[in-house]
Amino acid sequence: MHQVYLDNAATTPIHDKVLDVMMQTLKNNFGNPSSTHSYGRSSKSIIESCRKRIAGHFNASASEIIFTSGGTEADNLILTSAVKDCGVSNIISTKIEHHAVLHTLEKLEKDYKVNITYLPLDDFGSVRTQDLEIALKNTAGKTLVSLMHVNNEIGNLLDLHAIAILCKEYNALLHSDTVQSIGHFNIDVKETPIDFMVASAHKFHGPKGVGFAFLRKGSRLKPFIHGGEQERGMRAGTESIHNIVGLAEALDIAYEMLQEDKAYILDLKSYFISGLKKRFPNIQFNGCSGDLTKSTYTLVNVRLPISPDKASLLQFQLDLKGIACSRGSACQSGSAQGSHVLEELLEGEELAKPSIRFSFSRYNTKEEIDYTLQVLSEFLKN
Repeated sequence: MHQVYLDNAATTPIHDKVLDVMMQTLKNNFGNPSSTHSYGRSSKSIIESCRKRIAGHFNASASEIIFTSGGTEADNLILTSAVKDCGVSNIISTKIEHHAVLHTLEKLEKDYKVNITYLPLDDFGSVRTQDLEIALKNTAGKTLVSLMHVNNEIGNLLDLHAIAILCKEYNALLHSDTVQSIGHFNIDVKETPIDFMVASAHKFHGPKGVGFAFLRKGSRLKPFIHGGEQERGMRAGTESIHNIVGLAEALDIAYEMLQEDKAYILDLKSYFISGLKKRFPNIQFNGCSGDLTKSTYTLVNVRLPISPDKASLLQFQLDLKGIACSRGSACQSGSAQGSHVLEELLEGEELAKPSIRFSFSRYNTKEEIDYTLQVLSEFLKN
């Protein structure tokens, strides 16, 4: 049986070079970075070197990078501290953000009486700049805008630069969940005046359990986790040195290979879309995922024209044939709930039809695409 992994938006396979440097670090650099002896100083030096390398990819200062366990922690840190410590009383967002953002907003609304404004979306699930401007004009008090750069389910791309400029014009802070875009798109924080962004290493062939928050200098955020002075006092707990090394190495590789990988993966996505349209004339694409210019090159979310009864067997059949993909966000796996993103965009019969997210990486091939198309064709014909 073929084994085809097309769920890279959920997590990516770790790069061999990343694994190698992590193993070397585990063997040779076990000192606690907070210790003052040579073992500790060596570990601390490695962490600071990684921090500087990571910051360089975004034209940021090393002091603006704080290591976390991943994007969820970073989102929670930024949003919660902005309200508790920086006086933010209004947050503007959308209902198709990642649950790391949405659930945090719900808690902040309940516990701190923060005013949450959810922007309307166009028919494809994209934010209109004019709607954000209207919301900013109608908001009194300190405001934070939280909009994801790349939607993890439908792949829609936000014009981050234009949004950042608009927020600056209205003196609003800007936070973006950039988990799906770090390592896949260039972001220059000197050119784009974003205040906060986040990353998870496992989205770009690094290890799980490590990421970072970019906190623009002068943001005045306070720690979310207490107990020590690590990470310049912003994140207590002994740093996971091998994971941080893996994060830095994976990010270096991602940006070194960015143009080559982007061209290769975009070609795979285009090939897959053409094959789907040829075999299934009535297929539809959720959000902007079928548009090569308005969505990320890394994923496509399709809605198949089959009955609800057959739909219930689709993902099981794909898994049986060795094809890994996702019905919705993998963060909701094990839940009977449908996709909150698609529920916001679709209704009635459209929502009842099965939607599947296929997401790609440098390790996929056209042969795998052909096999997936074949399996889909056979399933829909039977």
